[in-house]
Amino acid sequence: MNLPNIPLAGVIGSPIAHSKSPQLHRHWLKTYGIPGHYIPMEVQSDDLETVIRTLPKMGFVGVNVTIPHKQAILSIADLVTDRATLIGAANTIIFRKDGKIHADNTDGYGFMENLKTGAPGWSPKSGPAAVLGAGGAARAVIASLLDSGAPEILLSNRTRVRAEKLKDDFGSRLRIFDWVQAGNMLEHASLVVNTTSLGMIGKGEMRVPLDGLQKQSVVTDLVYAPLKTKLLETAEEVGCVTVDGLGMLLHQAVPAFERWFGKRPEVDRATRAAALR
Repeated sequence: MNLPNIPLAGVIGSPIAHSKSPQLHRHWLKTYGIPGHYIPMEVQSDDLETVIRTLPKMGFVGVNVTIPHKQAILSIADLVTDRATLIGAANTIIFRKDGKIHADNTDGYGFMENLKTGAPGWSPKSGPAAVLGAGGAARAVIASLLDSGAPEILLSNRTRVRAEKLKDDFGSRLRIFDWVQAGNMLEHASLVVNTTSLGMIGKGEMRVPLDGLQKQSVVTDLVYAPLKTKLLETAEEVGCVTVDGLGMLLHQAVPAFERWFGKRPEVDRATRAAALR
Protein backbone atom coordinates (compact mmCIF):
# COMPACT_ATOMS: atom_id res chain seq x y z
CA MET A 1 0.00 0.00 0.00
CA ASN A 2 1.38 3.40 -1.00
CA LEU A 3 0.84 5.98 1.71
CA PRO A 4 0.60 9.66 0.68
CA ASN A 5 3.55 11.92 1.45
CA ILE A 6 3.06 14.14 4.49
CA PRO A 7 3.82 17.72 3.44
CA LEU A 8 6.48 19.55 5.43
CA ALA A 9 6.94 23.29 5.86
CA GLY A 10 8.86 25.45 8.28
CA VAL A 11 10.66 28.68 9.01
CA ILE A 12 14.36 29.36 8.55
CA GLY A 13 16.37 32.14 10.15
CA SER A 14 19.01 32.92 12.73
CA PRO A 15 18.03 33.19 15.53
CA ILE A 16 14.76 31.26 15.23
CA ALA A 17 13.80 30.04 18.72
CA HIS A 18 11.64 33.15 19.32
CA SER A 19 9.44 32.61 16.23
CA LYS A 20 5.70 32.28 16.79
CA SER A 21 5.17 30.81 13.32
CA PRO A 22 5.47 27.15 14.41
CA GLN A 23 2.68 27.39 17.00
CA LEU A 24 0.53 29.34 14.53
CA HIS A 25 0.85 26.89 11.64
CA ARG A 26 0.59 23.86 13.92
CA HIS A 27 -2.65 25.30 15.29
CA TRP A 28 -4.08 25.51 11.77
CA LEU A 29 -2.87 22.03 10.83
CA LYS A 30 -4.60 20.61 13.91
CA THR A 31 -7.76 22.73 13.48
CA TYR A 32 -8.30 21.62 9.88
CA GLY A 33 -7.15 18.03 10.40
CA ILE A 34 -4.37 18.32 7.84
CA PRO A 35 -1.54 15.77 8.01
CA GLY A 36 1.57 17.93 7.89
CA HIS A 37 4.35 19.41 9.96
CA TYR A 38 5.86 22.88 10.43
CA ILE A 39 9.42 23.00 11.73
CA PRO A 40 11.67 25.86 12.95
CA MET A 41 15.19 25.61 11.49
CA GLU A 42 18.27 27.61 12.51
CA VAL A 43 20.20 28.23 9.30
CA GLN A 44 23.39 30.27 8.94
CA SER A 45 23.90 32.56 5.95
CA ASP A 46 26.73 30.45 4.50
CA ASP A 47 24.43 27.41 4.44
CA LEU A 48 21.31 29.12 3.06
CA GLU A 49 21.50 28.05 -0.58
CA THR A 50 22.51 24.46 0.25
CA VAL A 51 19.59 24.15 2.69
CA ILE A 52 17.04 25.72 0.31
CA ARG A 53 18.01 23.37 -2.52
CA THR A 54 17.97 20.32 -0.23
CA LEU A 55 14.59 20.88 1.47
CA PRO A 56 12.37 19.91 -1.53
CA LYS A 57 14.18 16.55 -1.71
CA MET A 58 13.16 15.96 1.91
CA GLY A 59 9.44 16.51 1.28
CA PHE A 60 9.18 20.22 2.04
CA VAL A 61 6.52 22.13 0.10
CA GLY A 62 7.76 25.52 1.26
CA VAL A 63 9.25 27.61 4.04
CA ASN A 64 8.97 31.00 5.64
CA VAL A 65 12.15 33.06 5.62
CA THR A 66 13.05 35.52 8.35
CA ILE A 67 16.04 37.58 9.48
CA PRO A 68 18.77 37.58 8.18
CA HIS A 69 17.82 35.76 4.96
CA LYS A 70 14.91 37.75 3.51
CA GLN A 71 17.05 39.64 0.99
CA ALA A 72 19.55 36.88 0.15
CA ILE A 73 16.78 34.44 -0.78
CA LEU A 74 15.89 36.54 -3.84
CA SER A 75 19.13 35.60 -5.59
CA ILE A 76 18.50 31.88 -4.98
CA ALA A 77 14.87 31.77 -6.16
CA ASP A 78 13.99 30.92 -9.78
CA LEU A 79 10.83 33.03 -9.71
CA VAL A 80 10.26 36.21 -7.69
CA THR A 81 6.88 37.97 -7.50
CA ASP A 82 6.62 41.64 -8.44
CA ARG A 83 5.83 42.64 -4.85
CA ALA A 84 8.86 40.77 -3.48
CA THR A 85 11.03 42.48 -6.09
CA LEU A 86 9.61 45.91 -5.20
CA ILE A 87 10.08 45.33 -1.46
CA GLY A 88 13.53 43.83 -2.02
CA ALA A 89 12.86 40.86 0.25
CA ALA A 90 10.88 37.62 0.45
CA ASN A 91 9.31 35.96 3.46
CA THR A 92 7.59 33.01 1.76
CA ILE A 93 9.07 30.30 -0.43
CA ILE A 94 7.06 27.76 -2.42
CA PHE A 95 8.79 24.65 -3.76
CA ARG A 96 6.84 24.03 -6.95
CA LYS A 97 6.19 20.60 -8.42
CA ASP A 98 8.17 21.55 -11.54
CA GLY A 99 11.26 21.99 -9.33
CA LYS A 100 11.30 25.78 -9.39
CA ILE A 101 11.79 27.85 -6.23
CA HIS A 102 9.15 30.59 -6.01
CA ALA A 103 9.73 33.60 -3.71
CA ASP A 104 6.98 35.92 -2.51
CA ASN A 105 6.46 38.60 0.13
CA THR A 106 3.21 38.54 2.10
CA ASP A 107 4.18 41.10 4.76
CA GLY A 108 2.35 43.95 3.02
CA TYR A 109 -0.75 41.78 2.61
CA GLY A 110 -0.61 40.90 6.32
CA PHE A 111 -0.21 44.55 7.27
CA MET A 112 -3.22 45.70 5.24
CA GLU A 113 -5.46 42.82 6.37
CA ASN A 114 -4.60 43.57 9.99
CA LEU A 115 -5.66 47.21 9.49
CA LYS A 116 -8.89 46.19 7.74
CA THR A 117 -9.76 43.97 10.70
CA GLY A 118 -8.62 46.28 13.49
CA ALA A 119 -9.70 49.62 11.99
CA PRO A 120 -12.52 48.83 9.52
CA GLY A 121 -13.52 52.51 9.25
CA TRP A 122 -10.09 53.61 8.01
CA SER A 123 -9.27 54.04 4.32
CA PRO A 124 -5.74 54.33 2.85
CA LYS A 125 -7.02 57.26 0.78
CA SER A 126 -8.15 59.23 3.86
CA GLY A 127 -4.86 61.10 4.24
CA PRO A 128 -1.08 60.88 4.68
CA ALA A 129 0.48 57.92 6.50
CA ALA A 130 3.39 58.59 8.89
CA VAL A 131 5.91 55.73 8.92
CA LEU A 132 8.70 55.40 11.49
CA GLY A 133 11.63 53.31 10.27
CA ALA A 134 13.17 52.46 6.91
CA GLY A 135 14.07 48.77 7.11
CA GLY A 136 12.57 45.76 5.35
CA ALA A 137 9.26 45.97 7.23
CA ALA A 138 8.93 49.64 6.28
CA ARG A 139 9.45 48.77 2.61
CA ALA A 140 6.59 46.24 2.76
CA VAL A 141 4.33 48.72 4.57
CA ILE A 142 5.09 51.57 2.16
CA ALA A 143 4.61 49.40 -0.93
CA SER A 144 1.21 48.19 0.31
CA LEU A 145 0.04 51.69 1.31
CA LEU A 146 1.02 53.24 -2.03
CA ASP A 147 -0.60 50.36 -3.91
CA SER A 148 -3.80 50.90 -1.87
CA GLY A 149 -4.00 54.58 -2.76
CA ALA A 150 -2.36 56.44 0.14
CA PRO A 151 -1.83 60.01 -1.12
CA GLU A 152 1.46 60.58 0.72
CA ILE A 153 3.92 58.78 3.00
CA LEU A 154 5.64 60.85 5.69
CA LEU A 155 8.81 58.94 6.53
CA SER A 156 11.41 59.30 9.27
CA ASN A 157 14.32 57.06 10.22
CA ARG A 158 17.15 57.41 12.72
CA THR A 159 19.59 57.29 9.77
CA ARG A 160 18.24 59.73 7.19
CA VAL A 161 20.20 58.22 4.28
CA ARG A 162 18.15 55.00 4.56
CA ALA A 163 14.93 56.98 4.36
CA GLU A 164 16.27 58.85 1.31
CA LYS A 165 16.98 55.48 -0.34
CA LEU A 166 13.31 54.56 0.06
CA LYS A 167 12.29 57.85 -1.52
CA ASP A 168 14.58 57.03 -4.46
CA ASP A 169 12.94 53.60 -4.79
CA PHE A 170 9.28 54.54 -4.23
CA GLY A 171 9.07 58.05 -5.63
CA SER A 172 7.61 61.47 -5.04
CA ARG A 173 4.74 60.44 -2.75
CA LEU A 174 7.34 60.01 0.03
CA ARG A 175 8.32 63.04 2.13
CA ILE A 176 11.31 62.66 4.45
CA PHE A 177 11.58 64.13 7.96
CA ASP A 178 14.75 64.20 10.09
CA TRP A 179 14.46 61.90 13.12
CA VAL A 180 14.48 64.86 15.51
CA GLN A 181 11.42 66.18 13.64
CA ALA A 182 9.59 62.80 13.51
CA GLY A 183 6.99 63.95 16.04
CA ASN A 184 5.92 66.71 13.65
CA MET A 185 4.66 64.11 11.15
CA LEU A 186 1.99 62.85 13.51
CA GLU A 187 -0.27 65.89 13.45
CA HIS A 188 -0.72 65.53 9.67
CA ALA A 189 -1.29 61.76 9.57
CA SER A 190 -4.47 59.73 9.24
CA LEU A 191 -2.35 56.63 9.93
CA VAL A 192 0.76 56.27 12.11
CA VAL A 193 2.92 53.14 11.76
CA ASN A 194 5.94 52.11 13.83
CA THR A 195 8.05 49.66 11.82
CA THR A 196 11.13 49.98 14.09
CA SER A 197 12.04 47.73 17.01
CA LEU A 198 11.71 50.67 19.43
CA GLY A 199 9.35 49.76 22.24
CA MET A 200 10.00 46.02 21.90
CA ILE A 201 10.95 44.06 25.01
CA GLY A 202 14.73 44.24 25.29
CA LYS A 203 15.08 47.11 22.80
CA GLY A 204 15.26 50.87 23.18
CA GLU A 205 12.29 53.02 24.13
CA MET A 206 10.20 54.96 21.64
CA ARG A 207 11.37 58.52 22.34
CA VAL A 208 9.60 60.24 19.45
CA PRO A 209 7.34 62.98 20.95
CA LEU A 210 3.74 61.78 20.67
CA ASP A 211 1.89 64.97 21.59
CA GLY A 212 1.08 65.52 17.89
CA LEU A 213 -1.17 62.44 17.72
CA GLN A 214 -4.65 63.31 16.47
CA LYS A 215 -7.80 61.76 17.89
CA GLN A 216 -9.10 60.76 14.43
CA SER A 217 -5.88 58.90 13.51
CA VAL A 218 -5.31 55.15 13.37
CA VAL A 219 -2.10 54.05 15.10
CA THR A 220 -0.46 50.66 14.62
CA ASP A 221 2.80 49.20 15.91
CA LEU A 222 4.47 46.24 14.20
CA VAL A 223 6.02 45.33 17.57
CA TYR A 224 3.91 42.66 19.31
CA ALA A 225 6.05 41.95 22.37
CA PRO A 226 4.57 43.62 24.35
CA LEU A 227 1.19 43.59 22.63
CA LYS A 228 0.43 47.08 23.95
CA THR A 229 3.50 49.26 23.42
CA LYS A 230 4.02 52.76 24.82
CA LEU A 231 3.00 54.13 21.41
CA LEU A 232 -0.31 52.25 21.48
CA GLU A 233 -0.95 53.13 25.15
CA THR A 234 -0.46 56.84 24.45
CA ALA A 235 -2.57 56.67 21.29
CA GLU A 236 -5.40 55.02 23.25
CA GLU A 237 -5.27 57.81 25.83
CA VAL A 238 -5.57 60.39 23.04
CA GLY A 239 -8.58 58.54 21.63
CA CYS A 240 -6.99 57.10 18.49
CA VAL A 241 -8.02 53.75 17.03
CA THR A 242 -5.14 51.38 17.82
CA VAL A 243 -4.14 48.13 16.10
CA ASP A 244 -1.51 45.85 17.64
CA GLY A 245 1.19 44.11 15.61
CA LEU A 246 0.22 40.49 16.21
CA GLY A 247 -2.47 40.53 13.53
CA MET A 248 0.08 41.31 10.82
CA LEU A 249 2.01 38.16 11.75
CA LEU A 250 -1.20 36.11 11.62
CA HIS A 251 -2.51 37.49 8.34
CA GLN A 252 0.82 37.29 6.48
CA ALA A 253 0.84 33.56 7.21
CA VAL A 254 -2.54 32.93 5.54
CA PRO A 255 -1.43 32.92 1.85
CA ALA A 256 1.59 30.74 2.65
CA PHE A 257 -0.44 28.12 4.51
CA GLU A 258 -2.96 28.02 1.67
CA ARG A 259 -0.25 27.51 -0.96
CA TRP A 260 1.50 24.77 1.02
CA PHE A 261 -1.40 22.84 2.49
CA GLY A 262 -4.32 23.61 0.15
CA LYS A 263 -6.60 25.22 2.75
CA ARG A 264 -7.13 28.95 3.36
CA PRO A 265 -7.08 29.32 7.16
CA GLU A 266 -9.16 31.76 9.16
CA VAL A 267 -7.65 34.31 11.53
CA ASP A 268 -9.90 34.26 14.59
CA ARG A 269 -9.66 34.46 18.39
CA ALA A 270 -8.38 30.90 18.63
CA THR A 271 -5.63 31.76 16.13
CA ARG A 272 -4.52 34.74 18.24
CA ALA A 273 -4.61 32.63 21.38
CA ALA A 274 -2.47 29.96 19.71
CA ALA A 275 0.14 32.51 18.64
CA LEU A 276 0.30 34.01 22.16
CA ARG A 277 0.50 30.65 23.92
